[in-house]
This record gives sequence, structure tokens and C-alpha cells, in this order.
Amino acid sequence: MTEELDHETVAHGMAPEDSPELRALYRGFEENHLNPLWTQTGDLMPMHPRPQAVPHVWKWSVLLPLAEAAGALVPVGRGGERRAIGLANPGLGGRAYVSPTLWAAIQYLGPREMAPEHRHAQNAFRFVVEGEGVWTVVNGDPVRMSRGDLLLTPGWCFHGHHNDRDAPMAWIDGLDIPFSQQNDVGFFEFGADRVTDEATPNFSRGERLWAHPGLRPLSQLQQTVSSPLCAFRWEHTDAALSEQLLLEDEGHPATWGQGHAGIRYVNPTTGGDVLPTIRCEFHRLRPAAQSAERREVGSSVFQVFDGRGYVVLDGTTHALEKGDMFVVPSWIPYMLQAETGFDLFRFSDAPIIERLGFMRQMVDGDLR
Repeated sequence: MTEELDHETVAHGMAPEDSPELRALYRGFEENHLNPLWTQTGDLMPMHPRPQAVPHVWKWSVLLPLAEAAGALVPVGRGGERRAIGLANPGLGGRAYVSPTLWAAIQYLGPREMAPEHRHAQNAFRFVVEGEGVWTVVNGDPVRMSRGDLLLTPGWCFHGHHNDRDAPMAWIDGLDIPFSQQNDVGFFEFGADRVTDEATPNFSRGERLWAHPGLRPLSQLQQTVSSPLCAFRWEHTDAALSEQLLLEDEGHPATWGQGHAGIRYVNPTTGGDVLPTIRCEFHRLRPAAQSAERREVGSSVFQVFDGRGYVVLDGTTHALEKGDMFVVPSWIPYMLQAETGFDLFRFSDAPIIERLGFMRQMVDGDLR
């Protein structure tokens, strides 16, 4: 079907040349809340994904001052719950959705502040691009938050945050709120007004049990939907990426692409994704390296952790530096280009797309 025919099909209803009988039929459809397929085939079943969400870049140099201003004006406590500012995709009508399935926000906690506990059906994580001093308490287990760490809050786990320092801290949140909201699966429950454990251990109990590479406690042999390990520390991520590039230097096939190392955070009970609806990855490009151009079904959000570079989104090049975030909607082509060493955190809705059998991707023009 051509683009012209597709447009005519979508726009057909109640054309001047329609017979009185056909016009009466269409009125009957409208009065009875019906829509015929033949007037909207191109919209409901396009030749390829046509996302309403658009590619967009949010600059950390803008996000952080706005979060700091909110810190001075907006309290944290019961009612508002969190000082979190959602990234609203310009193509999605003002809703606080970064994509149709994903929610992303910058969250800000002031000195000595505490965000009360609650829980929700939605799955969540935190990623820290800078700062330290906050502990997130997940089901009573205090988890340190530090630069480069990925922290999980699986669905229906009670969680709150407390800042133990005299300086504020900001980080990004990622959740499956749009997916949950559109499919009416959400539940929410208030917890304690203060976190249930105000301790500040260097390592959480979950880490002490699970964060030993290749080793699994015999007391925990069941599979879990979400990772029981809720903290993935930067030192391990950094070492894994560095070793991939060193192995590439030695002539071994260890990287995702030439000069492009990458890792996926995994659930130690299954080897699968850390959350049932969200995939988390980390990418590192050597100076001057360039990734393949990709199109993928589903949406992704990236944050620059360190370095400078560019992303080419649907043919438009955007300069990026530390903290900057961008969204890649479904089937939009994108490519990364490093200026310096270039580190990026990525999260996506890939577990949903893959489990439902919708995943397709195109790499440098090759459909897979």
C-alpha cells in the first residue's frame, strides 16, 4: 500500500461522493460507537511503526537547575510523596510520559530530607549520574546510592529515601508507569511516614547475599520475576566494560561493535532482565568510535554518564555531555558517535516487546 492510498483510506469517511445509504450507514456507526476498519486501516495497521512519541533531548544543564529550584519551593512528604519531575515527550500531548511505555524523571532530595515509604505495582529503578549520601530503603533494606550505581525497586516493594548528608542529591528514576496506566494494572499503598530503617550501611543485606559473581546462595534457589539484587555497583560495571575493550585490543571478539563495549544488568536467579518490564544496559565507546545505526521496535531512553559525543536521531545530530538524556521512540533510527570516551546508561521496554513477540530490529540497513 502506498503512502497516498494509505492516506485516502484513513480519510475516507463521509466523502461528498458517498451515496445517501452509505452516509446513513456511517451515521449509524457513529451513533452506536462503532468504527469501520476500512476507514482507518493505515492508522491501525501501518506498514511500519509510526510513533506519536518523537525523538527528543533533555539537557542536564537545564534539568538540574529546575530540580534545584523545586527543592527550594516544593516540600517532600505525604501527598506529593516525591520531588520527581517527569520528562514529557513533546509528541504525547503533555502527559508525563517519555514514551508510550516508559516514564523517566529527575528526582531531587535536599539535605537531611526524607521521602516517606510507599509501594506500587509499577516497577522502578534509580540511576545515579553524580552525588552520594542518599539511601533508598527497599522492603526494609537500606541501599546506598552512589555515582554510577543502578538501584532497583521492583513492583510492590515498600520503599523510601533518606539523605544522610548536608548536601542535596539528584538522580534519575525510570518506571513502567505509562504501560501500567494504559493497561489498568496499577495499585498504590502508603507506607510509613519515615523509612523503616535509617541505617547507612555500605552494602545492603541483598548485596551481601547476592552480589558475589557466579555464586548463588543455596537458601535462595527459586526463580524470581525481578532481581533480588537491588544494587549494581559502578566498580563492577566499569571493570566489565574496561575488560571488553582490553580483550578487543588483544584481538578477541568481546565488544558489541568496534570500539563499543556494552553490558546488560541481569537477574541472578534467571539470567534475564532485572525487571519484568524494563531492560537496563550500559554502553561505552572509545574516543572517535561510532556505533551501528539501529532501528528497534519499542522505545529506549539514554543518559550520558561521562564524556562527550553525539547521537544522530532520525537524521538530526545532537551534541551530548554528562547528564544529558534522550529518548528513541519505536523504529526511529539512531546512531552514537563518541568525541571523547563516551559512557551511556540505557533503559528500554524490550522485555515487554520481546515477550509479546513484536521485536524487530534493523542494524545498518539489515532487517533482523
